[in-house]
Amino acid sequence: MLCSACHGLLVRLRAPLCSRCGAQTAWPVERCRECAGRRVAFTTARAAVTYLGPARALVRAWKEHGLRRAVDQAADLVADVIACPSADVITYIPPDGDRSRKRGYHPAEQLAAELAARWGLATEPLLGRARPVARQTGLSLAERRQNVRGAFTALRPPARVVLVDDVYTTGATVGAAATALRAAGARSVHAVTFARAVR
Repeated sequence: MLCSACHGLLVRLRAPLCSRCGAQTAWPVERCRECAGRRVAFTTARAAVTYLGPARALVRAWKEHGLRRAVDQAADLVADVIACPSADVITYIPPDGDRSRKRGYHPAEQLAAELAARWGLATEPLLGRARPVARQTGLSLAERRQNVRGAFTALRPPARVVLVDDVYTTGATVGAAATALRAAGARSVHAVTFARAVR
């Protein structure tokens, strides 16, 4: 999916990182500027690469242009950069009905299945959509959080969960999903994404 030159341009997200949200930092911190001072439902959040250059092109080809084989490369990168969290099950951000019907598949579910195979965990659909959500593109951080607040519901009580999505932009989506999982009794929720927007 990526030539060797573009593969080499992918920026892996390695330490030092914020212990909670996984943002790159100048030195290791428990909570960074991005997640300090607000309630964060996930236990940790980690991404494999920054959402720039070839990573952005790969995600676009995967999500918008139907290049399903890109999930193999994405999962390989995630498994190479991120150690498997201590968890009992892998789940994923549930599909939005309209967008998933147009695509014919759901990227987050694909990535969760590939990571489950690599990490030896079961994949379960633990989340559902409580209501429709407008597209997040173009929304401010506050608008994104408001847009997804209460958007998810847990389908059954989970335990220790890896929550998978394709891209971590502001953390609003994984935060809302983690809130639903914690409300249903999850002891821990570790968010894992292929890419992360860096501000």
